[in-house]
Amino acid sequence: MTSLDKPTSDTDQPHRTDPQHAGGRHAAQQDAESKAVTEAALFEAFGGVRGMVETVLPGLLFVTIFTINKNLQMSAIAALVVSLALVVVRLIRRDTVKHAFSGVFGVAFGVLFAMMTGKAKDFYLPGMLYTLGLSIAYIATAIGGIPLIGLILGPVFKENLSWRTRNPGRKKAYTKASYAWGFILLAKCAILFPLYWWADPTQFGWVLIALKIPPFLLAVYLTWIFLAKAPPPIDVFAEMEAEEQAEKERKAAAAALRDPEA
Repeated sequence: MTSLDKPTSDTDQPHRTDPQHAGGRHAAQQDAESKAVTEAALFEAFGGVRGMVETVLPGLLFVTIFTINKNLQMSAIAALVVSLALVVVRLIRRDTVKHAFSGVFGVAFGVLFAMMTGKAKDFYLPGMLYTLGLSIAYIATAIGGIPLIGLILGPVFKENLSWRTRNPGRKKAYTKASYAWGFILLAKCAILFPLYWWADPTQFGWVLIALKIPPFLLAVYLTWIFLAKAPPPIDVFAEMEAEEQAEKERKAAAAALRDPEA
């Protein structure tokens, strides 16, 4: 039997790409890229690990010092100084300061409340009221069809408000995420406000610090899940650039028609 007569084995056949397999691989790659982009955008929007540290550190310093010496003034000043130092570090490094500045304002209001009333627990009251208001805002905007998380993340994804009318899948994801944020923060308030009235300042402070990061991480994780499964964002900035380029080309073509010798 000659080589031409021999049956051809699977290994001798030329490699053929299964269209279904290739399509599945491409879809998996797109899904992975979408999740990576979503993760990066969430880190940018909410400050990442550094933002969490800047959120926790002033309150942690306050409750630590107050636990040791029960000195309200020293604890408040230390918290304010460290929050200002975090802003200065960002300014020196030329990083974005929005998260650090928001921390400074929160600490400053807390110091003001605590100094006015003379109660250590009032250092945390402005932040608690802000959390309560934010939870209501998330839920109310989700009910109203303009979910707050979409307003926050739209510019980060370069889609602005295109998701409202042009991308219903993303609007649905933003609505789910806003409900998640709202109810998670509301649950946090349901724990903290009763403790504010009957727990002693030290115990209350440590419970509040312990509840700083876990609810936040849960809300961010659920947002990532919802958006990773949603359609990709519409890049309105790229669309505007393409329109501007097309307009330039139309003008150039019109000018060439008017003056062929140019």
